[in-house]
Amino acid sequence: MAAGATSPSDAESAGRTAVTHAYRTSLTWAGSTAVGYAAFGRGHHVSVPAAAGTGVDLSSDPAFGGDPSVLNPEQLVVAAASSCQLLSFLAVAARARLDVIAYADEATAVMPEDDRPLRITRIDLHPEIVLADTDRPRPDPQRLVHLTEVAHRECFIANSLRSEITVTPTFRWSTDPR
Repeated sequence: MAAGATSPSDAESAGRTAVTHAYRTSLTWAGSTAVGYAAFGRGHHVSVPAAAGTGVDLSSDPAFGGDPSVLNPEQLVVAAASSCQLLSFLAVAARARLDVIAYADEATAVMPEDDRPLRITRIDLHPEIVLADTDRPRPDPQRLVHLTEVAHRECFIANSLRSEITVTPTFRWSTDPR
């Protein structure tokens, strides 16, 4: 073990309770995939509670002595997973000729201290996806879930992480063409 490292039994013998750290990000996108894969906008916004501004100044998690007013790497991992799922889903939807007009995600992650080595063990994505109600027949709910699963399999970030990543989408239809 590296110098300064502690084992779970060290924390227990010191009388400390095991802690699970939690991270949250919010993601929004608006546009239209009706223009096709090559043309839809990929720009989107990610925010992290308590991190003011748009800079990329970083610190460690406040639990590890970091500055709570700036982003930490764990939040960026969650944001990356959320962002990648968005971009993968938009690509899949565009190829399936579905017009996605809005997408929002409240992503969460956990990093339990009692599960060594210390790491984010789970990321939960909860995208709310709005599709344009066009003159084309709506795909059935199973088809939409399948497209979400395809997007997850195509997500570079999900494929790069050891963490469990769950995607629980909600779909709704809108007649507002934006």
